[in-house]
Amino acid sequence: MKYVYVGKEVVSDSLKARAEKKLGKLDRYFSRDAEALIRFRQQRGGRNIAEITVSVDGLILRAEENSNDMYLSIDRAVDKLESQIRRYRTKMGKHLRDPKPEAPEEVVEPVYEEVNFDVVRTKKFAVKPMDVDDAITQMELLGHNFFLFLNAETDSMCVLYRRNDGSYGLLVPEI
Repeated sequence: MKYVYVGKEVVSDSLKARAEKKLGKLDRYFSRDAEALIRFRQQRGGRNIAEITVSVDGLILRAEENSNDMYLSIDRAVDKLESQIRRYRTKMGKHLRDPKPEAPEEVVEPVYEEVNFDVVRTKKFAVKPMDVDDAITQMELLGHNFFLFLNAETDSMCVLYRRNDGSYGLLVPEI
């Protein structure tokens, strides 16, 4: 697994070693080309946040934990990732160990314009074709209430979202 660390004045060799040791026990679930993005942040009041995002073959797993101790935050985040993997192992089985050959991924680059609205965060992510069931699984793994994906059946961008009653909704554009 490849490790990428992000953090301002927080990333030390001992934190890196702890994260790699803890994430090392998850190596058995992933192929060699998995990448882990580990972000360390400190907030006022002594809160230490560890956010770990693992990308493997288009599948994204994410966990974020905070506590008074950064080492404890790392431990809890890795435990949360392992719990997600165990919970979704059957659904994810096809993604984890046995990568399938894919067509070249479309790289969608956002267009940055000067906007007067309160945009507090911009994210980039690779879009790959998937069916609705895979999109639901990915949304659940990320812990989000919505998910943007390229629908493999219709070859169009769709938005999957969780409704207030716990079911799912799908927004499909008409052209």
